[in-house]
Amino acid sequence: MKSLQLDADGRLRHLLAIDGLTRDSLIQLLDQAEALRAQAARGNRKLPLLRGKTVANLFFEDSTRTRVTFQLAAERLSADVVNLDVARSSTNKGESLLDTLATLEAMHCDLFVVRHPQSGAAHFIAQHAPPSVAVLNAGDGRNAHPTQALLDMFSIRQRCGDDFSRLCIAIVGDITHSRVARSDIHALALLGVGELRAIGPRTLVPSQLASQGVVIHEDMDRGLRGVDAVIMLRLQRERMNGAFLPSEREYFQRYGLTTERLRLAKPDCAVLHPGPINRGVEIESAVADGPQSLILDQVSNGLAVRMAVMAQILGNRAQERQR
Repeated sequence: MKSLQLDADGRLRHLLAIDGLTRDSLIQLLDQAEALRAQAARGNRKLPLLRGKTVANLFFEDSTRTRVTFQLAAERLSADVVNLDVARSSTNKGESLLDTLATLEAMHCDLFVVRHPQSGAAHFIAQHAPPSVAVLNAGDGRNAHPTQALLDMFSIRQRCGDDFSRLCIAIVGDITHSRVARSDIHALALLGVGELRAIGPRTLVPSQLASQGVVIHEDMDRGLRGVDAVIMLRLQRERMNGAFLPSEREYFQRYGLTTERLRLAKPDCAVLHPGPINRGVEIESAVADGPQSLILDQVSNGLAVRMAVMAQILGNRAQERQR
């Protein structure tokens, strides 16, 4: 993965997963996102960094929030954007994925933003894409969602500071089926988080996380004590092949984040959620809309993060061609 994502000088070629990045490359992306966010705050909402470039959004799986932010990010960098309507595309008429990509390549696209229900799809596309085309993973199956992890780290850093070694962070819920959780765990490890906890029922928390230094808690109240930030996850029933839970009501009683439960964490504990939110299932409305919630900040920060990734990938390729 590392050799595919990074060039010989350690610069980003594709973004397929957090796994394979270096700590320096991750921090560089966060710093660039901060700089872009500051420029937007000063009124510079349209930048010429990707003028003349074409970005193709290839969403083989539904996602309004992610797709819109990728489109806005590309447009604010002055790129041209092509949105592939997969429901009516050639892939549903029998054309292979590689033939579809070859067609888009012939249209002189510079970057493919790929969201796909199959794990490894983005990696497969990057392996077969020509050198002139970069690939950015917008979520593949249960495997990875690197830009979500980056915006989560960006949001935590904004609230808690850049020294992750002093932080205790909990990830709560359906970790087994969550590409967000996988990417967040890799990102937090790279940033040297002080303590990382995984909270949830045994059926939804992989036991092998313990070998990665993650502290597993089946008891929500015990797991929340003293945490600086908590990342809540959606129950991904579409990826479950069996009875993982007795009922949503019982799940909320045991693992839902309520105002009362949040008091067990540190007083200024940050609350994150990748969305979409299932109120009354994994989180109480009073918490989701409360002062400790970073949920809307995450959406806003996602724009700056995705701008940074696009600018860095295509900027690095331009430098390569000039050599």
